[in-house]
Amino acid sequence: MLKRVLVLIAGLIAAAAGAADSTAPTVASRYTFSWPVGPGAPAPRGGSTRGAPTELVREPSREWQALQQSGLTALERDRRAILAMAGSYRVNFDFLEIASFVGNGDRPRPYQSWGTEKVYVDVDEPRHISLVHILDMRVVGEDGKPGESMVTKHWRQDWYYEPASVVEYQQDTRWVKRALSAAERKGQWVQQVYQVDEAPRYGGIGHWEHNAAFSSWISGDTARPLPRREWSVRKDYGLLRGTNRHTIVPTGWIQEENNLKDAAGAGATPYVGREYGVARYERLKGADFSNADSYYAATREFWVVVMAQWQQYWARSSQLNLTAQSDQSGAFADLFELADKFAAGELKRDQAQAQIRAVLGRNGVGFR
Repeated sequence: MLKRVLVLIAGLIAAAAGAADSTAPTVASRYTFSWPVGPGAPAPRGGSTRGAPTELVREPSREWQALQQSGLTALERDRRAILAMAGSYRVNFDFLEIASFVGNGDRPRPYQSWGTEKVYVDVDEPRHISLVHILDMRVVGEDGKPGESMVTKHWRQDWYYEPASVVEYQQDTRWVKRALSAAERKGQWVQQVYQVDEAPRYGGIGHWEHNAAFSSWISGDTARPLPRREWSVRKDYGLLRGTNRHTIVPTGWIQEENNLKDAAGAGATPYVGREYGVARYERLKGADFSNADSYYAATREFWVVVMAQWQQYWARSSQLNLTAQSDQSGAFADLFELADKFAAGELKRDQAQAQIRAVLGRNGVGFR
């Protein structure tokens, strides 16, 4: 299990073609988010695997219909928009550096990857909703047949209505919990995004807007660490700084990023480029996510203990300095191994707590 997980994380489920739709034509299609057509246009990076055939939902989902009901309070409509992100999806990720501010004008290669994942409602409270993303993928082998299911915890997004604070990324391996004024948080939702091991990633503030065509939330200017797709190939900048938009549509949702590549003091030029990113979450019909369901059920209590450790930390501190990003340090792998032992009944909750604290401590998280 752990070996498969590491393969998924290390490659960030990279692919040049998304998971196949059972209704899609068999001919190869050009990737849809790229530099303009021409002899100098670089091919996308990210791998070449294909997913097992899937069937997409074509009619408006129940979640969309619930969001469209009349007579809802503004808060309840916001909540239903967030809850509408739960479900089973085929996901395609596209990133393109649309402008380069340094160098000789060479075009960086676009990035494209794919995944099939299920989003679970982990917490549903009046002013707090937590969504957990679990990957459950079957890659088509050289023989043309789908392989066995590969399951791993992906990421978490927590939504808070008018919270007192937000945890924001600064740079390098530092995060800060910042208090929000009454005016700054009025009517606003904070989205906190976490790494695969529940370490913080970034936090943004924004509000939801709704109409009959879509519901959309957009953050203010938000700093975020480099993802693996970038830090593994780029050394000329230190963080991404931009907006994050979530748009709910009848058959799924879309996440858009508009990011400046911030050198963060690494050189004379403050920014080296700007990128656009789009993640398309398309609802699946009749997809088998039973292995993801089993993993979620078997490990949920373990990850609750992990989150409790982080909550204890933030209750007494307003700043976090890690020895390294968790996906670079490998700390996530230790926690994934513990989660597998917990799921197998080889690790009890009290034992897990001590070992979790030890793993986090090795990455610079201090506990009293």
